[in-house]
Amino acid sequence: MGRATPRKLRGAIGQALREAMSAPKVEQFCTGIGLAPPHPPDDVAMISKAAYVERRLGGKSEPELLQLALQVLDECEGGDAAARLADLVAGGGTGVAGEMKNLIFAADGPKPEFVFRDALNNDLEAIKNAEYCLIYDRPLGDDGLTWRQLGDWWTGHAGLAHLPEREIWNNLHDRLERSLGDNVGERHILDAYKRRYRRLGPDIPALIPQVYLHYDPYPQARYARSTPPLVRQRMDFLLLLPHRIRVVIEWDGAQHYADDEVLANLRRYANPSRYAAMMAEDRALRLRGYEVYRFGGHELDEPGIEQRLDRFFDDLDRRYAPPAG
Repeated sequence: MGRATPRKLRGAIGQALREAMSAPKVEQFCTGIGLAPPHPPDDVAMISKAAYVERRLGGKSEPELLQLALQVLDECEGGDAAARLADLVAGGGTGVAGEMKNLIFAADGPKPEFVFRDALNNDLEAIKNAEYCLIYDRPLGDDGLTWRQLGDWWTGHAGLAHLPEREIWNNLHDRLERSLGDNVGERHILDAYKRRYRRLGPDIPALIPQVYLHYDPYPQARYARSTPPLVRQRMDFLLLLPHRIRVVIEWDGAQHYADDEVLANLRRYANPSRYAAMMAEDRALRLRGYEVYRFGGHELDEPGIEQRLDRFFDDLDRRYAPPAG
């Protein structure tokens, strides 16, 4: 069905109400959920209920329409139009509420330490190990974060304005790759996206590695054998897409589902509690509006992984591509 655009949402909401309610009830419902009075004032739902609803929905943003769609679905039980509206809401994604304030990523050394320079404005300042991480400090627009935007930022941040564009991009990729260490699986993913950049150019979304989602200022060792209060502090990769859609891509090595202790025969034993904690964190992310896609460690060791990753990113692009026109 494609992305839940304002035009699609207005039409689907109108059809759901047309199917579920009489004309007088449609008018009452629109007023009850706080829609602006009809224009002209003598406009009524008797002639076309769906068109009447669409007119009253005029000017509403996509997030507002998605919230209204949920209210409509509460009232419209059953029916083909309500089912289509539900599919549109579920398939379109509502994005993540709030504005991005801190993008801290690609750490390739000791954990950075931060203080709030202005706690009221959520202004962070790195006071230790800042040289080992990157902090994107520009506002994020409604079109997300593209390679071109990240490259422009990197040019100034790293003082590379004197270099040709191709060398700047290679320099940025090398810096991002360093944050992956010797993780072969994550390198497969970043290399696949590098191929994609070469094929499609810099206006595709940037694939950002090792992004801090939670931040615990204390080292893991402080907690000894107890579980730290903030688990899964970093995401393997993050895409910041238009309309506040945030896509998390994870490579699941054995550490995601097995004990750390490796026996002499190099076998790990499954740890159900570790796997359950990972699933609980996924649920929490999805409820906050993030989309999460996982690759199994063994999957990335199989032949044909390059082609499989290329297809995945093509499918992902189609899944979240804005509608034509």
